[in-house]
Amino acid sequence: MSQRTREAGKSEARERLLNTATRIFYAEGIHSVGIDRIVAEAQVTRATMYRHFTGKEDLVLAYLKQADQDLRAQVEAAQAAEESGAGKVRAVCRAITAGIRSPGFRGCAFLNAAAEYPDPEHPVHQAVLAHRQWFQQTVTELLAQTGSAPAGPAGRHLVMLRDGAMASGCLSDPELVCETFLQGVEGILQARAA
Repeated sequence: MSQRTREAGKSEARERLLNTATRIFYAEGIHSVGIDRIVAEAQVTRATMYRHFTGKEDLVLAYLKQADQDLRAQVEAAQAAEESGAGKVRAVCRAITAGIRSPGFRGCAFLNAAAEYPDPEHPVHQAVLAHRQWFQQTVTELLAQTGSAPAGPAGRHLVMLRDGAMASGCLSDPELVCETFLQGVEGILQARAA
């Protein structure tokens, strides 16, 4: 077997592990799922798992990194479709509601992970905080384009609305949650324009 074939096999196995872990961690929680189950469902050996990840924590961090990259791409795509700051904010928020309406929605992967890793010094908790800092900074910068008042309070308000929508979206009617969230966003935008 050539080096290229071995590397392709390794990356395919890593991808299966990460995809399996992502599916199960998101649906069932992180602490409730053991490595044996992930290895079995990904159809790899334990040795293959440890060749790609140093342990479960490393796999959890890879899961969150992938979720972060996916959300950044989603936010960038939403913004690219609009020209005005308000339009960009609305597009990002519509993308959030599309997620809430999606089959199998179980809330925010990052809020869920923070609940399972409450120690602020833990690497998983740190990954959650880094993602949240990026998101808050992104929406604050977008909101700064919608009015002259400082955008920090509006950015924090939007993140809180989003957090509430993500938590409520898997507990009650997602349509009502999305409608309420988008109304709240419109309230923020109207206040910024006033």
